[in-house]
Order: sequence, then structure tokens, then C-alpha cells
Amino acid sequence: MFTRIVKMEFNPEKTETFLIKFEEVKFKIRAFPGCKFLELYRDKNNSNIFFTYSRWEAETDLENYRNSELFKTVWATTKPMFRSKAQAWSVDTLHSLK
Repeated sequence: MFTRIVKMEFNPEKTETFLIKFEEVKFKIRAFPGCKFLELYRDKNNSNIFFTYSRWEAETDLENYRNSELFKTVWATTKPMFRSKAQAWSVDTLHSLK
């Protein structure tokens, strides 16, 4: 299992539109095969910056999602709202304390 972190900065006038769109697709993304966890974060100092944090069973699951019609639809509506290019990281958990 690994974690995918995506940083997105939106044009200020598109922030609320993004939040509405995310509400429409969040359960579909979470239900995608291999997706085990999904959260959306908002930066405390810049309300136009968001992060998605998702956990995936395998890299092939993430690739299947990225090649799916669901992702293509989500990306087609989200990308034009960006203020700057999205950044993404795939990371492995080294330690987890609860």
C-alpha cells in the first residue's frame, strides 16, 4: 500500500466550484478498485490551495484510476480551474503512530 498526495492551487474565483465538483465525485473515487482511503485538505494560510491524500493497494490500482473514464472526467473539469500546475507525490509510509 502507498499514499498519493496531490497539491492543487485554484484560481480564487474557482475554489467554490471545485468544492462542489469534489462533493459530486468523492464517493466514486473512494469506491474505485484499490482506493482504500481518501481525504481532502485545505491550506490554513491560502484558501485556494488544496491537497488530496489517498491510499492505494498497488501502483497498478492508481494507474487504472488515472486511465479510467472517471479520472478523465474529473481531470477535464478540474484542470482548467488551476492557478498553477498541480504537483503529485507517491510515498511509502515509513512510520505511523496512532
